[in-house]
Amino acid sequence: MAGLFIGLMSGTSLDALDGVILDVGALRVVAHAQAPLPASLRATFDALNRPGADELHRAAMAARDLAELGAGLVAALLRDADVPASRICAIGSHGQTVRHRPELGYTLQIDAPALLAERCGMTVVADFRSRDVAAGGQGAPLVPAFHRACFGRAGHALAVLNLGGIANLSLQGGHGDVMGFDCGPANTLLDAWAQRHLGQPFDADGAWASGGTVDTALLRTLLRDPYFAAPPPKSTGRDHFNIDWLDRARTAHPEVTPRDVQATLAELSARAIAADLQHHQPEGRELLVCGGGIRNRDFMARLGRLLPAWRLIDTTARGIPPQQVEAAAFAWLAHRALAGLPGNLPQATGATGPRVLGAIWPAGEAGALASQAWVAATPPRGAGRRD
Repeated sequence: MAGLFIGLMSGTSLDALDGVILDVGALRVVAHAQAPLPASLRATFDALNRPGADELHRAAMAARDLAELGAGLVAALLRDADVPASRICAIGSHGQTVRHRPELGYTLQIDAPALLAERCGMTVVADFRSRDVAAGGQGAPLVPAFHRACFGRAGHALAVLNLGGIANLSLQGGHGDVMGFDCGPANTLLDAWAQRHLGQPFDADGAWASGGTVDTALLRTLLRDPYFAAPPPKSTGRDHFNIDWLDRARTAHPEVTPRDVQATLAELSARAIAADLQHHQPEGRELLVCGGGIRNRDFMARLGRLLPAWRLIDTTARGIPPQQVEAAAFAWLAHRALAGLPGNLPQATGATGPRVLGAIWPAGEAGALASQAWVAATPPRGAGRRD
C-alpha cells in the first residue's frame, strides 16, 4: 500500500495554511489545498510574537482556531483527491511559530494536535522543532533533509532557497556534505511595510518596490545587523526581524520615503541570500526556488541580477510546485517520526546528533493500529541511511 501522509504548514508570512497529501514512497504530491488565515487569527499570531496581556488564553484560542482550520483543509484535500481517510497514515502539523529563541533553549509553535486528531480521526504528528532544540540545535531549518531526499542527485551540488517570511537555504556539495540555515528576512518585512503604507497584505509582484530606489545608507545600516555575518548553524524569525527592528534602523534615515524603504528591504534580502550562496556554495550554478516569495517578480529580478552565473529554477520543474514544498516536508517528517527515523540534519541545525522529531497523537485504537501496520509493512525511502 502506498504511504499517504498529509502535511499542514503555516509559515512566518502569516498568509495561509497550506496542506498537501504526499505519497512518501514516490515523493509525489497527490493533492494541494490552501486556506487563508482569517484576519483576526493573523492579528493574534502577530501579537503573540510580543509580550502581552492574557497570552495563555489567547494562545490556546488561536491553537483551537488553527486546528479547526486545518481540519477543514484536511477534508478538502480528501475530497479533491478522492482519497478515503482510511488511506492516510498520519498528519504532520507544523503549527504556527510565535516565538523562536533557540539561544534560550526553546521554540514555540502554537498548535492543537489533539483537537486535530479528534476532528479528523487520524494520527497527528506535531511539535517537530523542540527535540532538535533540546539536543542543542536551532530547531531550524528542518527542510534540508527533505530537500535532499526530494531534489538531491548523487554527485551533484544542490542549492534550494525557500522564500517564506524568512529566507532559508539548503546546500549540498558534490561530495554529499549538507548544510542549511536561515539567511534573514524575506516576505516578513516586505509584507509588514506594505501593510503599513499600502493597506494591502503584500506588495503584489513587488510592483511598489520596483518603482522605488534603494537607499544605500539605509541598506548599509540594515546589513550591519550581526545576524548577517554570523556563521551557520543559525536561524531567525519574527522575534528578531520585525517592524520594530526596521523602525529602529530608520531613525538615522528619516528622509527615506516609504517606497524607497520597500525597495531597500527587497535589496537587503536579495543581497543576504546572494552573499550566503557565493560564500558557502561557490561551485553551484542552479538554485531551486520555492515558497510564496517566488511570486514577487521584483525580488526575483533583483536576485537574478546579483547571481548572474546562476540559473533560478522554479521547483515545479523538479516535481513539486513552490507553494507545496514546505507542507510536503512536514508530511515527510511525520512519516519519519512514525518509522522511528531521524528528521533533522545536525549539520544544518547544530544539534548534537540525529533525532526523531515530533510527538504523536494517535487517532484512537483503529487509527493507531493502521499506522503501526503501515510502518511494519512499508520500508521508508532511504531506510538504513542515517539521515
